[in-house]
Amino acid sequence: MHRRDFLILGGLGACGLALPGLGGRAVAAETFAATLEPAFKKGIADAALSAAVEAGAEYCDVRIGRYLRQALMTREDKVENVVNTESTGAGVRVLVDGAWGFAATHVLSGDGVVQAVRQALAIARANAGIQREPVRLAPVKGVGEVSWRTPIRRNAMTVPVAEKAALLLDVNAAAMNAGADFIASRLFLVNEQKYFASTDGSYIDQDVHRIWAPFTVTAVDKASGRFRTRDGLSPPMGMGYEFMDADPDGQVQLPGDLVAYARSYDMRADAVAAARQAREKLKAPSVKPGRYDLVLDPSHLFLTIHENVGHPLELDRVLGYEANYAGTSFATLDKRESGYRYGSGRVNFFADRVQPGSLGAVGYDDEGVKTKRWDLVRDGVLVDYQCTRDQAHILGKSESDGCSYADSWASVQFQRMPNVSLAPGREELSVAGMIRDVERGIYIHGRGSYSIDQQRYNAQFGGQLFYEIRNGEIAGMIEDVAYQIRTPEFWGACSAICDERDFRFGGSFFDGKGQPPQVSAVSHGAATARFDGISVINTARSLG
Repeated sequence: MHRRDFLILGGLGACGLALPGLGGRAVAAETFAATLEPAFKKGIADAALSAAVEAGAEYCDVRIGRYLRQALMTREDKVENVVNTESTGAGVRVLVDGAWGFAATHVLSGDGVVQAVRQALAIARANAGIQREPVRLAPVKGVGEVSWRTPIRRNAMTVPVAEKAALLLDVNAAAMNAGADFIASRLFLVNEQKYFASTDGSYIDQDVHRIWAPFTVTAVDKASGRFRTRDGLSPPMGMGYEFMDADPDGQVQLPGDLVAYARSYDMRADAVAAARQAREKLKAPSVKPGRYDLVLDPSHLFLTIHENVGHPLELDRVLGYEANYAGTSFATLDKRESGYRYGSGRVNFFADRVQPGSLGAVGYDDEGVKTKRWDLVRDGVLVDYQCTRDQAHILGKSESDGCSYADSWASVQFQRMPNVSLAPGREELSVAGMIRDVERGIYIHGRGSYSIDQQRYNAQFGGQLFYEIRNGEIAGMIEDVAYQIRTPEFWGACSAICDERDFRFGGSFFDGKGQPPQVSAVSHGAATARFDGISVINTARSLG
């Protein structure tokens, strides 16, 4: 599957939920409140672990999962689709003679998981016959019986569908009344109930929640047939339905009457603003190509971080083991050894799966490794990558970074990106203060189209909203903007970063990787940042 097709399928269709094999069977909304009993899960896990050890496995882990997903899709005054899915089963991974084997089953019984263990053992022994180098696992100390839950105030899965649909339809009506010609709004909800057990002595029960409410507003100039769109500016979050409460304390006022959404989302207000701004886009002048200082809002900058920092520092891409969904990486191991300059001295990137509210926040990864925070780029210099238990020795590490994830009990866990964030500036600096220092620049908001090469070295990014900056002031909206970069040169041009008061999340709710493909969700935090002398092109096309 091509990357573009995958993203369209995941982001605009039904997040893969309605596709056979990806979503599981549809269930009634009231069953979302039910969970598998801990004693039952432990009994199933112990049956699998015992069978694996008795058959000679060096290591075994079991993941028992119940994955609940809901998607609501509306357009103008109509509800187009509501999809509820539930998928429940167990995946077993074994290490035999230095090789992995994996099998999964939807039969949650002792006999069911033991049969999966036998299949995994057979696969591992077959792999051992052709494997050149044995798997080396970084040690993990068993934690016994522990649990972790996303700290939510309101479980979005238990909110009545009618209430959620009413919210989307009210958002649509508000946008239409404000000047939109079309609007499509959506709500995506995920609840992963995951139980992990291993021969290391861990029994980890986790309850993970995520939410995202995207929309697209379209305004049409009926005289010319031209149209412009503006997507919603809501970040996807690792929160409950409280994120939709439109609490002003969770929002940030920005220059130019713009609003950023940090811990709360006023979807109605954003849609009204989108309708007005889509109309304004129809009249906005086209950008003059050239070099500009760019002031990039976190709602935009997260995607540049994701594509040109997060993915290039996945160790499997660095080593050439993974090339699906846009290739390997320019940031090879020799660059870390040589002190490679990834950006200016202001640039500090860190990885984590612990920040509250982030999409990647969990207590333990899918190998039972306790999550943490660590540096990837320090003072502009490349210092580390992202690794799992069987990759740690390659970097000379004694422990995993906790980067293992599987999107289903039926999928084998593998190395996935954690949250990767740009640390805020150390000096006090507001967005308004940053703009005051720009003579000729562009202020960019929101995610747009993008293009990257197969090494993540060359890239091009668009956005949702573009404002010209002249002599320290916002001079008005412009259109047809995209900037072109080489990764280290771009981050090397970073001349200022706002302080921690402006730190906000963006993120990808449907990030694809692997074949067969798996989807994960990951946040990227940043404060507004300035980049000097960046090449900007005009994306408008003449149709004759």
